[in-house]
Amino acid sequence: MNDTPGWASPGSAPSDGQKPDQSGPAEPTDRPGPAQPADQPAQPGQTSQGPGPQWSKEQPPPAQWSAPSGPAVPGQAPPPPPPGPGWGSQPPGGHGPGGYGPGGRPGHGAPGGWGSGWGGPPPAAKPGVIPLRPLGVGEILDGAVSTMRTYWRTVLGISLTVAVLTEVIVVLFQGLVLDDSTTDALNDPSATLSELTRAMGDAMLNSTVVFVISLVGTVIATALLTTVTSRAVLGKSVTIGEAWRDARPQVLKLFGLICLLLLITAGIVTVGTLPGILVGVAVNGGAGVALTVLGVIGAGIVALWLMIRFSLASPALMLEKQGIKKALLRSVKLVQGTWWRIFGIQLLATLIANVVASIIVIPFTLLAAALSGDGLTGWLNTGVGSLGWTFLIISGIGSVIGSMITLPITAGVTVLLYIDQRIRREALDLELARAAGVQGYGSPAPGATPGS
Repeated sequence: MNDTPGWASPGSAPSDGQKPDQSGPAEPTDRPGPAQPADQPAQPGQTSQGPGPQWSKEQPPPAQWSAPSGPAVPGQAPPPPPPGPGWGSQPPGGHGPGGYGPGGRPGHGAPGGWGSGWGGPPPAAKPGVIPLRPLGVGEILDGAVSTMRTYWRTVLGISLTVAVLTEVIVVLFQGLVLDDSTTDALNDPSATLSELTRAMGDAMLNSTVVFVISLVGTVIATALLTTVTSRAVLGKSVTIGEAWRDARPQVLKLFGLICLLLLITAGIVTVGTLPGILVGVAVNGGAGVALTVLGVIGAGIVALWLMIRFSLASPALMLEKQGIKKALLRSVKLVQGTWWRIFGIQLLATLIANVVASIIVIPFTLLAAALSGDGLTGWLNTGVGSLGWTFLIISGIGSVIGSMITLPITAGVTVLLYIDQRIRREALDLELARAAGVQGYGSPAPGATPGS
C-alpha cells in the first residue's frame, strides 16, 4: 500500500511545498483606453491623454454599451452586445483548463473561471466518493453509502465474513452451553431465589460472551473498513487481503482502545451510581433510589460527552499509525469546538443504520419464533425466544444481514468525519488531491510525488 496520502503526519502544514504564484492574472492587452494616439493632436474640447484609440462620438444605447477595440472602420456594424445577463464577456488572461491561473489560482477567461458573471469558484475535485473540501452532513452519509455501493465486493466481503464468523460462534455458544432452563426460570413466578440467582448468572454470562465476541468482530471489521474508506476517498480500490495487510499491525491497538473506552464508561457509571446505592443500603428509603437515578443520568451525560470527544480516535489510530494515548489526544483536538456537530452526525448515522437493520432483523426473528417450539404466540407472550437450534439459526441469519449494513455505514461515517475535520483544520484536501493525482492543487511538497 504505497498510496497513503500522508496520514501519518498529523498537523503537517500542506503549504510546506512551493506556494502558488502570488501575482494576479495578466491584464488583457487589447482592452481599450479612453486616450488618443500620441501622434495625433487633441481635438477641440479634448485633452491629450496618451496613446490609445479615440472614443466614437456616436455611442449605442446604454443597454448595449461596449468599449471600442480600435479605430472605427467606415461601413462596419458595431459589435453585438454580450450574451447572457452577466457583467460582460470574459476578458482573456485565463490560464489552463477550468480557468486556473499560474500556480493553480483561478483565472478570468477560461471556461468555469471566476470571471463568468456570478458563477463563483470552480467545484472541488472529486477523485473518489467525496469532494475534496469541507463536507456537509448529507455528503458524509452519501460518501459512506457510495463506498459500500462502489466497492461492494470488498466492503460486503469484509462485513459478511466478519458477521458470519461472529454469528457462528455466538450460535454455537448459545446452543451448546446454554439451555432453556435459564429463560424458564426467569419467566416462572414460582421460582426460588437460588434458581433466579443461577438463571441471572447464566444470562449475564451469555450476554458478556456474546458482547465480547461481537466486540472482536466489530474491531476487525472497523479496522478493515477504515482502510477501504480511506482509499475510496482517493478513488482507489483495495482488496480484502491488501486491507488486512495494512490494518493488521494496528488491530491489537484498536482492540485495546475500544476496551479502554468501555472501561472508562463503566468506571463513570459506577462512580455515578455508587453513592445512591450506599445511601439506599444505609438509609433503606427512597432517598437512595432518587440519588441513584440522578447518578445514572449524570454519569450518562459525562460518558456521552467523553465518548464523542474520543469518537475519532479509531481512524486516527488506524490511518496515522498512532498509539492509543496519541490517538485519544488527536481525537480530542479534532473534535474540539465541533462536539454538537459530530454528535448529531454520529447519532443520525446510527439511527439510520439501526432502522435499516431492524427492518431486516425483525422479520427473521418473527419467522424464527413462529418455527420454534413455542410458536409465535408463545414468543409474543414471554418476549423471550427459545434457545432451540431452529430459532438460533434463523435469527442468526437475520443478524448477519443486519450487520452487513450497519458495520459499513457506521465505520464509513466515522472515517469521513475524521477526514472532514482534518480538511477543515489542517487542509488535508491538498494532500489528498496530490495523492490522488489531481492537477491544479498547488505544487507538491519538495521530494514528494503524487500517489506516494
